[in-house]
Amino acid sequence: MIAMLGLVVHPRRELDGALETLRRWSSGHGVDVVQVPAAGQDRTVAQPGDPADCDVIVALGGDGTTLAALRTGAAAGTPVMGAACGSLGALTAVTADGLEGALDRLARGDWTPRTLPALMVESDGSPPRTGVNDVVVIRDGAGQVSAEVSVDGELYVRYAGDGLVVATPLGSSAYTLAAGGPVLAPGGSGLVFSPLSPHGGCCPPLVAGAESRLAVELEPGHGGARIEIDGQIQERVEPHARRSLTVELRSGHATLVMLGGEEPLLAALRRRRVIIDSPRMLARDDREAAADPAC
Repeated sequence: MIAMLGLVVHPRRELDGALETLRRWSSGHGVDVVQVPAAGQDRTVAQPGDPADCDVIVALGGDGTTLAALRTGAAAGTPVMGAACGSLGALTAVTADGLEGALDRLARGDWTPRTLPALMVESDGSPPRTGVNDVVVIRDGAGQVSAEVSVDGELYVRYAGDGLVVATPLGSSAYTLAAGGPVLAPGGSGLVFSPLSPHGGCCPPLVAGAESRLAVELEPGHGGARIEIDGQIQERVEPHARRSLTVELRSGHATLVMLGGEEPLLAALRRRRVIIDSPRMLARDDREAAADPAC
């Protein structure tokens, strides 16, 4: 049973068809629709509402919109369903064309919760912040930042470079992957640390355990640094202002609606050509296809 449905929407993408479907369905089922606050989402399509009063939050857009909705939903304990207005991503459960059927299933309770961990980030005694995907420390101007990274009290590496990324298993397929870090396959757990453009030395990415605590001693250098969580700037660190950060994994932080039949993560990365076979393998496929008389 759904009495109130929350919305988070992409700020620019074409959503008219999806919004019309949602409004028609909610009107026919006596469901109130409100728009809940989410970082970076300033487009208004409904009256504002409290996410804690919603039975479910629907994110219309893509993975970025769903990620913003998950942050809002996690704080209120409200599950989130991502609806792709475009191609399916890693977090969206349904395309806009299938939205009406998905809403019917939500109303029947015919869905499966997928609980997602989050990073708990503390910085010099400030209140903890959480991120579903990643925390990024990156230089904010000319010059490099220096970092000393320890895991469970043991020094791992010291280096200078552009910064670092620490990700959840979900976030390992986002910025971490772009930075050359490892992807944790479904079922994997732990923290993933990846340096950004380290200058010399040997500084490989690292996968730490789900119970591990990662500590970073940061020296921003001449240009200062930014601390970003899930793509949103949280803090700017002034030049030469040392900063200590700790990052841990918190289980069961957010809930994502699953409807069954979702595309596996690795298949989705290949379909979207985020992961591509080597040219040697692709050339061999072309040769075999050319030699096949059935082609």
